[in-house]
Amino acid sequence: MARQWKAFRWWILAWVALTLAGAVAIARLELAQLKDAFETNARIMHRLLSQRVVQHDAILATLALLQPGPDGPADAAPEQRLPALYPQILSAQRRDREAAWSDPAMASAEATSRQLRRATLADLDFASGRYQLVLAAQPASYALTIDLRAMVPWAEWPLDPASSPVRVVLEHSGQQFVLQPGRLAPGGWRFEFHKHLAADSQAFDVVATQTVGWAELPWGRMALWALVLAAVLAWARHGLRQRAERSRAEELLRLGQVARLNTLGELAAGMAHELNQPLTAVMASAQAARRLLDDDPPELDTARQAMAQAVEQARRASDVVGRLRRAIERPDLSGQTQALDLVEAVRRALYLLEPECQRRGVAPVIEAPQPVTVLAEPVALEQIIHNLLMNALQALEHAPADRRLTLTVDANGSSGRLQVADTGPGIAPEVLSRIFEPFFSTRTGGLGLGLSLCETLATNMGGALTAAPNESHGALFTLTLPCQPQTP
Repeated sequence: MARQWKAFRWWILAWVALTLAGAVAIARLELAQLKDAFETNARIMHRLLSQRVVQHDAILATLALLQPGPDGPADAAPEQRLPALYPQILSAQRRDREAAWSDPAMASAEATSRQLRRATLADLDFASGRYQLVLAAQPASYALTIDLRAMVPWAEWPLDPASSPVRVVLEHSGQQFVLQPGRLAPGGWRFEFHKHLAADSQAFDVVATQTVGWAELPWGRMALWALVLAAVLAWARHGLRQRAERSRAEELLRLGQVARLNTLGELAAGMAHELNQPLTAVMASAQAARRLLDDDPPELDTARQAMAQAVEQARRASDVVGRLRRAIERPDLSGQTQALDLVEAVRRALYLLEPECQRRGVAPVIEAPQPVTVLAEPVALEQIIHNLLMNALQALEHAPADRRLTLTVDANGSSGRLQVADTGPGIAPEVLSRIFEPFFSTRTGGLGLGLSLCETLATNMGGALTAAPNESHGALFTLTLPCQPQTP
């Protein structure tokens, strides 16, 4: 259960990490798109306003070129028609050669214009939403009064000034005129655009600002990403679990096949041993009968032939049993051993039996203070550990509570040791002395060959398998195998 929860926890952590990474990527993409749209709109607004202020310079320059000469009619005043042509021009004024401006600021602006040889600002009043522009010329100078709001070409404006979150203002000499109020929220991300208009005579700054708050992030897409990712990871986890279950089943099937073959060998060896004794007795009895019959005169030839046939058949049966035993006899495992990590072999066996442990509510505990390397045949070691664990789990089925399975791996001199301790009902003293006998079993329907086979396999690898009562209650099986020699 702990192993399963640990694996599930790693899947949860992976989902959280990938969800956060994906959400950050989605948010950054959204912010990048919003910023691109903001900068595009800001550049459009700057271009439109620049065209208007350049237009004002062109109007004044045209008036200076078209003004009447010294001998022209005095009432020629083309500037008076400008408000009808340009809505942003509130009024146009002309100062003739001998006249003077009524406002001293106009006279000062004309002097500056004459010095700079271009139009210049005379009066700037952003509070009232207007400003005056003066151009010095001969024989007359001209001035325009311009409405700031009417100056904006709203028909071509890229944003709706009433609903757009972008704030747009004109700035000059500490004054501001709000063209578009926008909605500026505290916190979040802030986009800014700041650029001068394209006319030196009207050196206003266009300042656009937009803030994007947390509530404006694409939470719907991020939630969808989290759900899709959860579905994908769940599908992947299900696939991996199916693969692991299939691998576990194949490994258990392999161990089962090996166990059945070894059990068959143990069974055949036991049968051969059991049958060989009566066959030998039959052969000895037949030989004795032949000798006795040799002293009896009646039917000597018939009795002799019958006994000879009995001896021959007994010898043939003995040969058959001998051949069967040689055919099924297990090979010597001492020459097939290799260096194996005993702790890792225990973990592999527990992994294969994880469903059995979960079904019985048993959480095995491995106590291994240090790695232990033993010399063993891999399949034989797997089969011994598998049988010991299955016996312990079956014993724990009869324990109503306190189901504990402890596996201790350590080194004892030149030997590696595995102790399998359970808290089941234990082994009765009269049973303990016969626990490794072939065909002896305390379980209904059992063949009584599992522990016998494990002891034989351990012995063939130069080790030993013993059984004893557990300290508290239950059984304790100890597998001892030779350790790998230390390299000098």
